[in-house]
Amino acid sequence: MGGSDAATTHARDDAQVVVVVLGSPVADDSTSDPPAPPPQAPTPPAEAAAEPKRELAAAAAAPAEAVAVEGKQEAAAAAAGTGVEAMAVTLVRDVETGPEASTSGSAEDKPSWFTPKRLLVMFCIINMLNYVDRGVIASNGVNGSRGTCSGGTCSSGSGIQGDFNLNNFEDGVLSSAFMVGLLVASPIFASLAKIHNPFRLIGVGLLVWTIATAGCGCSFDFWSITICRMLVGVGEASFISLAAPFIDDNAPAAQKTAWLAMFYMCIPTGIALGYVYGGLVGGHLHWRAAFWGESILMLPFVILGFVIKPLELKGFTHNKETKEYGQMLNPELQDGTNNNGVKQVVPGGDDELAEKLPQKSSSSSFVKKVMTEIHHFGEDMKELLQEKVYVINVLGYISYNFVIGAYSYWGPKAGQDIYKMGNADLMFGGITIVCGIFGTLAGGFILDKIDSTISNAFKLLSGATFLGAIFCFSAFCFKSLYGFIPFFSVGELLVFATQAPVNYICLHCVKPSLRPLSMAMSTVSIHIFGDVPSSPLVGLLQDKIHNWRATALTLTSILFAAVIFWFMGIFVRSVDRFNEQSEHGVPATERTNLRPLLDGNDEVRTAE
Repeated sequence: MGGSDAATTHARDDAQVVVVVLGSPVADDSTSDPPAPPPQAPTPPAEAAAEPKRELAAAAAAPAEAVAVEGKQEAAAAAAGTGVEAMAVTLVRDVETGPEASTSGSAEDKPSWFTPKRLLVMFCIINMLNYVDRGVIASNGVNGSRGTCSGGTCSSGSGIQGDFNLNNFEDGVLSSAFMVGLLVASPIFASLAKIHNPFRLIGVGLLVWTIATAGCGCSFDFWSITICRMLVGVGEASFISLAAPFIDDNAPAAQKTAWLAMFYMCIPTGIALGYVYGGLVGGHLHWRAAFWGESILMLPFVILGFVIKPLELKGFTHNKETKEYGQMLNPELQDGTNNNGVKQVVPGGDDELAEKLPQKSSSSSFVKKVMTEIHHFGEDMKELLQEKVYVINVLGYISYNFVIGAYSYWGPKAGQDIYKMGNADLMFGGITIVCGIFGTLAGGFILDKIDSTISNAFKLLSGATFLGAIFCFSAFCFKSLYGFIPFFSVGELLVFATQAPVNYICLHCVKPSLRPLSMAMSTVSIHIFGDVPSSPLVGLLQDKIHNWRATALTLTSILFAAVIFWFMGIFVRSVDRFNEQSEHGVPATERTNLRPLLDGNDEVRTAE
């Protein structure tokens, strides 16, 4: 063998890289070509196996920063005269382990403002504000009513519907316009989390949400407020995709589903507060002031999202060390160096190099990057859809949301027609709020008590939904209102107990780097195939049979489809992948940038 060069990169306690190159030194351009070495006799196998180890030991003993090298990698030279050089590369990265290890970064990387409970409170408030907005747009004080004319006397109407003279169809489009932005932007934010810090992406989304809600208050016609409502959905998309993984990372191991339950409890609470807030502000001030108030309340969290030091999400690496190792780990940067780690000189000198550099920032390069990201998104989606546990869970969630969405829209009207309720809105709203809060919390705490596993989550989902479906179905069979209310309340309580377990499965059945996409696609699926088509389909059924009791019973029976899917999940082999580590301890998103410095075809193993 020829001489050896050893290079040691920046070393840290939590990330250490050692690169040892064995081969002939690279000749300087200013020196003449060295004479060809004389033929040498083949090295005995024992000496050939021992020589790389001596080279590695000498490199480790050289004056440099102390590093810990794990593992052994051997390389040997081919027969003399072939001109093939051998190179051994050892890449070492220590991974923090143990029961006290942080799930979203080492302890020293945690920002000073951070405590798990502080993060939970902050995210719960943001989630509540998101759903306050949904209650506001549906409240009578903000939504209002269209102007009418009777007996020669016309009224101007009130709220959004009155000011913009919207018919019922336009009003319905307005209430669900945010869903367009939500469904389009959710997978985009989930994909961007691989190349940008997820905490900062939440800040970007909250900024869009704040501007959009303020824009709703400044809108001047149907289309302007519709566009603003779509942008509200875009802003909300980043939060619903990324917030739950942050909570799951930092929650105590024995209380993960309880913390998720507290987070999702804010959904019914926020909608209820939105009804009250919208009615008070819209009735006493103006409907526009309700949107401006939301924007002001969210503004402090927008500022925090950009000012405070961001957290890292488990399975993602956006830190300084990754950039420092970028030249070695990034395939694009590797192409500029040769096998000895020395930058190659482009023929033609600096002028020719300078001419080629601007091409990398051209539009074609941008298109190539976009296509690369689309390709990565397709690969992630393929991996996600191949996870049977995830697919079964989401199918059950779609069936569940189909029923709950139709309940929220048609429930008061069905109750008024069947039981002649004078205050159906208040009755159904009160039952949903109370049962939503207590049911969601109960589901999370129960799963923690019986041990938070994917199998136990499926057992809780199928059992609670089965009992809830029986109570809800029985409630609509009663002819008396006094029989309907207690049975329907118990049924709703049991049905809402599914919120924390179903999202726990979405977070734990996939590897950490896929959790944002898992949450995003779950949200997209339950809306596209669940509550969005359920309301018009139930309305179509009612138009055909003209019997609200039969329609309600038919709708409720779909809950048994959710029971079947979730019951199947009990018997599917499941693995909790929350603590899954990628090979060599390198995060999955960082490992995608790794390119082997030695091709398997070029390795020559010596006989022992």
